[in-house]
Amino acid sequence: MNDYVDFSEYGKRRPVRGGVPARSRRGTAFARTWWGRAFLEAVEHVADAGRLARGRSYARTGQVVNYRLEPGMVSAEVQGSQPRPFSSVLTMRQLRDDRLDELVDLVRATPGMLGEIAAGTLPQTLGPLLLPTTASELDFACSCPDSGWPCKHVAAICYVIAERLDEHPNDLLTLRGVEIDDLIGNVQREIQATDTTDLYGNDTALPKLPKPDFHPAPDDLDAVLLRQALRMTAEDEQQVAAGLRQLRALYRSLDN
Repeated sequence: MNDYVDFSEYGKRRPVRGGVPARSRRGTAFARTWWGRAFLEAVEHVADAGRLARGRSYARTGQVVNYRLEPGMVSAEVQGSQPRPFSSVLTMRQLRDDRLDELVDLVRATPGMLGEIAAGTLPQTLGPLLLPTTASELDFACSCPDSGWPCKHVAAICYVIAERLDEHPNDLLTLRGVEIDDLIGNVQREIQATDTTDLYGNDTALPKLPKPDFHPAPDDLDAVLLRQALRMTAEDEQQVAAGLRQLRALYRSLDN
């Protein structure tokens, strides 16, 4: 059986008005942030390089008419050479069971990480858990006649999503089937479940207050001006010296 298809017979891709614009205009570099680039590297590691290159060109010319990102998948209409756009779908395996527990444990154990995620920042530490590392975690489907994995239409989606991750890295959580509100709730429940014996901290040993280094205030004063002030009430230099000693003793008594 001959599976070869001569795609040149279908003609050139049809131009699109109002398609999804791409910021990248030339070269192999596409995404500009760590998450966008890391996502593309993960895809490029398992997908056909030639079709990815053509998909990159499709993304730059705005052939992705529209797309919808939802838990575990991105569905899109991508205009090719046919009169009607193709229906193209990128799917990612959703995190479940042990992998999801591992994500919750890492967020809970890392101070400040939950706040970063809630604020829209995705720490790079989560990369090994969220980025696809094998072909089994990705799948591509399209209504076009190309049986490639992926075809250039789905490849175009990958590049569009990479630029979206530049602006909204938390969307990678959605692609993994993790809703942010659910993640926050799970982390908070884990924190409460591990600290129920002393809810208000009554049995918590507090650290001792720091003890500042002490030195008498006269040491910070201008010695000449201080002596001039004491001479205004003293009869001689002996009384001035005695006044200085008494002043220093007074300040030392405050440290006891």
